[in-house]
Amino acid sequence: MEFWLDLNDEQRELQQWVHGFADGVIRPAASEWDEREETPWPILQEAAKIGLYGFEFLINAWSDPTGLSLPLVNEELFWGDGGIGMALGGTALSVAAIYGSGTPEQMVEWVPQCFGDEASPQVGAFCSTEPSAGSDVASMRTRAVYDEAADEWVISGQKAYATNGGIANVHVVTASVDPSLGSRGQAAFVVPPGTPGLVSPKKLKKLGLRASHTADVFLDDVRVPGRCLLGGKHALDERLARAREGKRATSQAAMRTFELSRPAVGAQAIGIARAAYEYALEYAKNRVQFGRPIIENQAIAFALADMRMEIDAARLLVWRAAWMGRNEKTFGAGEGSMSKLKAGEVAVAVTEKAIQILGGAGYLREHPVERMFRDAKIYTIFEGTSEIQRLVIARAISGMQIR
Repeated sequence: MEFWLDLNDEQRELQQWVHGFADGVIRPAASEWDEREETPWPILQEAAKIGLYGFEFLINAWSDPTGLSLPLVNEELFWGDGGIGMALGGTALSVAAIYGSGTPEQMVEWVPQCFGDEASPQVGAFCSTEPSAGSDVASMRTRAVYDEAADEWVISGQKAYATNGGIANVHVVTASVDPSLGSRGQAAFVVPPGTPGLVSPKKLKKLGLRASHTADVFLDDVRVPGRCLLGGKHALDERLARAREGKRATSQAAMRTFELSRPAVGAQAIGIARAAYEYALEYAKNRVQFGRPIIENQAIAFALADMRMEIDAARLLVWRAAWMGRNEKTFGAGEGSMSKLKAGEVAVAVTEKAIQILGGAGYLREHPVERMFRDAKIYTIFEGTSEIQRLVIARAISGMQIR
């Protein structure tokens, strides 16, 4: 069978289309929205108008049997700007949760509501992390109790660092239904728009990705209909019964979502890294010191060579994981975690090196590399820290429960 890495015509057209939007709409507004630290609703609306933000676009991108369309889109959006890219892409995490755990009927009902429409774009939020349960998903304290008489679930707890938390039209919340089973006793629930009891006091101030809304979410006896349990009550009861009998179970709701999303998150990091590399490359060609462009110095040229090599290597890991995920291949060596780990660490290293190449100018807000550096750092932290990714990979390759 022939092996190739060329994109097909449809993928190239998609890449160029998204790149055009990133170049013409996102980049000119990046500094403003970073300073404002607000969700860029006008840009979401522009994206919705041209069909770049919405349920139909996501379905079309996901239907690519190679799995590459979504990473291509993410790389270009985040090449435009990390914060605005996350404002556009943050909803995908709630969609991944619904897709990963929900029934076809739940997907049809809830995914379009995550996006809204052209006239009134909306966002979705996936709420999993808690103050005492970040990497340690099994320590989740948010509880969901079934009220059989009303066919409702009653959810109480606190979620931390939720992208779009509080401003989302649809919140997807993970909760423990049987704490004695640890992570195997957890499930995911949709909290419909306007449900009483879900509150978010304020937007959190962040180092980077400032145009993306991040907040804590509090749930005080939030009651949702039985149909809001992703996957349904029958499937949950069967899963809990297997767990109580000590039988092997599939991964819990939160981890299923992260497994699906890690290559896409890696592509976001690559977009930020590529933007910083390209800016530093052009700067090095034009910045003259001691009578010649600084790129003629080996120290600068070799640094840029390493930056490009690492970006390309990370992209190949992302593309492999995206293809494997789309075609339901098992991540036998933690390939999904490899892609996110490598891309995140490359983004931090490349953006830091870009600042160094620009020297004092790189430290100024006049140049975008300082913003890219701030945006990049989160990619070694959220959706599984670099340490957790290494743990996943180590467990996968060793077959042992390494701690």
